[in-house]
Amino acid sequence: MPFTFVPCPLPGLFEIQPKVFADSRGYFFECYSQRDYAAAGIAVPFVQDNQSRSVKGVLRGLHFQKDHPQGKLVRTVFGEVFDVAVDIRPGSPGYGKWHAVTLSGEKQNQFYIPPGFAHGFLVLSDSAVFAYKCTDFYHPEDERGIVWNDPDIGITWPDIGMEYILSDKDKKFPAFASQFSAGTGGAQP
Repeated sequence: MPFTFVPCPLPGLFEIQPKVFADSRGYFFECYSQRDYAAAGIAVPFVQDNQSRSVKGVLRGLHFQKDHPQGKLVRTVFGEVFDVAVDIRPGSPGYGKWHAVTLSGEKQNQFYIPPGFAHGFLVLSDSAVFAYKCTDFYHPEDERGIVWNDPDIGITWPDIGMEYILSDKDKKFPAFASQFSAGTGGAQP
């Protein structure tokens, strides 16, 4: 199999490591195979692909869709990002907890985040190209978010020697507790 699927501490999350074939000419790898992902338990339809480019210090998130939750298969094509998922599934053993994976274009690793998670990332390199597949379409009227530095969640964002760059929208998202019922938070990655 050209992929290694590594379960993460929160149920449903996987770090995926593709087999990269590299030589003096460059490299080749499969970035997705429906057959191999389904065999690993990720048998979901992906309906939309997105890509963004961001500079160092850009923090995007924590985003989710309330009525049209999206599962995401995320990766960094170029550069490096600190990628975070927060479990917002009521009744989940990971409810209110977070897990992060550092994704890099050099390693070509991926992070699978099922529906029911808020998602965000911080760019660690000078710039990064970030690509992801989604299990549902983007519905702008349904987009919600959790403030990136919510103390109840307690994400340990990396110190990159500069102030983070956020959109006005992302700065104004409400706290987890104001949107969801009480649960346990503060999970360590």
